[in-house]
Amino acid sequence: MGINTITYDAVVVGGGGAGLRAALALSDAGLKVAVISKVFPTRSHTVAAQGGIAASLGNAGEDNWLWHMYDTIKGSDYLGDQDAIEYMCKNAAAAVYELEHFGMPFDRMADGKIYQRPFGGMTQHFGKSTISRTCAAADRTGHAMLHTLYQRNIANNTHFLIEWFALDLIRDEEGDVVGLIVMEIETGEISVLNSKTTMLATGGAGRIFQASTNAFINTGDGLGMVSRANIPLEDMEFWQFHPTGVAGAGVLISEGVRGEGGYLVNSLGERFMQRYAPNAMDLASRDVVSRAIATEIKEGRGVGKNADTVLLKLDHLGEDVIKSKLPGIREIAKNFANIDPIKDPIPVVPTCHYMMGGIPTNIHGQVVDNAKNRVVNGLYAVGECACVSVHGANRLGSNSLLDLMVFGRAAGDHMADYSKKLTHAKPLPVNHAEQTMTRLFRLENGSGESVSEVGDSMRRIMQAHCGVFRFPELLDKGAKEIKELAIRENHIRIKDKNKIFNTARIEALELDNLIEVAKATMLSAQAREESRGAHCREDFPERNDETWLKHTLFYSEGNVLDYKPVVTKPLSVETFPLKARVY
Repeated sequence: MGINTITYDAVVVGGGGAGLRAALALSDAGLKVAVISKVFPTRSHTVAAQGGIAASLGNAGEDNWLWHMYDTIKGSDYLGDQDAIEYMCKNAAAAVYELEHFGMPFDRMADGKIYQRPFGGMTQHFGKSTISRTCAAADRTGHAMLHTLYQRNIANNTHFLIEWFALDLIRDEEGDVVGLIVMEIETGEISVLNSKTTMLATGGAGRIFQASTNAFINTGDGLGMVSRANIPLEDMEFWQFHPTGVAGAGVLISEGVRGEGGYLVNSLGERFMQRYAPNAMDLASRDVVSRAIATEIKEGRGVGKNADTVLLKLDHLGEDVIKSKLPGIREIAKNFANIDPIKDPIPVVPTCHYMMGGIPTNIHGQVVDNAKNRVVNGLYAVGECACVSVHGANRLGSNSLLDLMVFGRAAGDHMADYSKKLTHAKPLPVNHAEQTMTRLFRLENGSGESVSEVGDSMRRIMQAHCGVFRFPELLDKGAKEIKELAIRENHIRIKDKNKIFNTARIEALELDNLIEVAKATMLSAQAREESRGAHCREDFPERNDETWLKHTLFYSEGNVLDYKPVVTKPLSVETFPLKARVY
């Protein structure tokens, strides 16, 4: 076939926070590791994270990792696995101090300790006010983290394959993953990376929706790859709509604004969150705040020409606080809303932000492929593309960067141990590139619609039928339409057949992945007959623990759904019992 084969101990797909932290562990262990990224690593979407990283340091008042664990379990609406949540929260402080020692420029308090701000859903216990648990570098924490990790990897001589695109996993007859097939974007050439271990750290897939805070690169590439390899996707019905995307632009306004004292008002000038979360107010969990905003708009109290937004007020914080703690937010407001928040409130609306579901894994980052958590040898997943599951039905703000660091390191360490036990990578199976070459041939010879036509249809269907509120008739119609769209997508055409830096071909291949994610999301949401966290069914408004305290597993082949139990037993502490979730 003439395809070039390159051999590694480990391959990491994705150059964001999770991928870079894992690569660091692998290079520290002396392994031959490659990071493949379709963009320059410091352009990975981790760079857009604004508010901070959660850890119970107690720098701005008393705190405890057990409180962090409880808040995360409660925030997940009890769908998070308590063993994974304990592991993350218990290791949070060490992860932050490690970043500090790597040289990450955290903001400081007057006594020199790392600055911590309050964030939504994190409540101080014993009746006190919201706790300050989120460690921040102004409102550019992800930017600081990503550059710190990239520089550390450069010092470690990690090998980067930049502007390469991962196409498909290679599984042998035993079901083990022995590498993947990739394309160098510059030349269009196909190569095989044969490796002892492969990690997917490809980020989210928010581009399935019309309105999203996600970058255009967030196309669910890892999820598409595992779906085509007959590995399920877990809990794909749970998508977080961030309460404060800039109206009309979707660009994120960090929860850090509300952490610093900003608040939401409606057309009457009311602080309406007192109706929905009388204790936590504007720092209730994101799903609660998003539904509150959507309700205010639905009931006619929205602002603007079409009364379809609310206002985020921060002018009362004062010029000094905004310029020192929220400089990036001011810049975003001026550029995308033509508003200076020192003087005027920012028009905001709930916008798709984060995927709680993903590729099922255990706490070591190993991918599992059935309801009994059978491990897929050689395959790992970490970060937003993975579902370990620490976020359950709703993620707390600033737990995402923590997820990357804690499980990036855990998976990297496990990959290193696993790789050292193997003398060489397992051999490639016969016809290992057949599926990929068939996909590429299909693109070359497609006679149907364009990528943009099918992609626009997908985003319209998802936005209309699977948003903040979910209605039975819309879900049923959406499920039918997304299945039909998947068939149409099989016949898409691209006009440009050139190999050299053909972005049209890349967009078509990304659409393959997005369609897999959209299908998993819609069909999983249609099946879950309850409201839990970010999944809000108008016909089933209550949480149903008796029937639905379980994880969804969606298999693309045949559109089959299966379920597995939530892990309610932590690693070393007592189980946190089910409670009503109120803020």
